[in-house]
Amino acid sequence: MQIAVCGASVCGEDLLEAARVVGATLAGHGALVLTGGRGGVMEAAARGAREAGGVVVGVLPDLSDGNPYLSVRIRTGMGHARNVVLVQSADAVVAVGGEYGTLSELAIALKLGIPVACYRSWDLSGAVACATPEEAALAAIRAASSAARRCG
Repeated sequence: MQIAVCGASVCGEDLLEAARVVGATLAGHGALVLTGGRGGVMEAAARGAREAGGVVVGVLPDLSDGNPYLSVRIRTGMGHARNVVLVQSADAVVAVGGEYGTLSELAIALKLGIPVACYRSWDLSGAVACATPEEAALAAIRAASSAARRCG
C-alpha cells in the first residue's frame, strides 16, 4: 500500500515529531510512504519511515533532490500541480498540520474518494480527525487495506 503524508514545509517541533512518528508507523506496517519531498512535515515523515526501514518516494514540485531521506525522487517540475500526482498515487492520505498546499491535497483526495486521516490539520467533511499521530497512521493503513481488498 502507498500512503501519502502531507503537511507544511515549515512548522514547529511538535508537528515535526508527529510527522516522524507517522512515517515510522506507516513504514513499520509495510506501507510505502509518499511525500512532497521537501522540508518540514515531508522531511520528518521521510526520516521516520527511513529510520523504520521503509521506502519513501518524494514527488517533488521542482527539479531539486529534495530532502536527504528520500529513497526515490520524482522531479516533476510541476509546482503545485504535483499535488495531484502525489495524491492520486496514494491509497490513503495522512495530514499533519498544514497550510493551503495541504488543504489542496486533502481536497483532491476527498474529491477522488481517497481516504484522509488528519492530525492537528484541517477540519473537513469526510476526513477522519485523529487524536494522535499513531492513530492517524493506523487509520490510513486500515482505510488503504480496505480499499485494496475492494479493488483486488
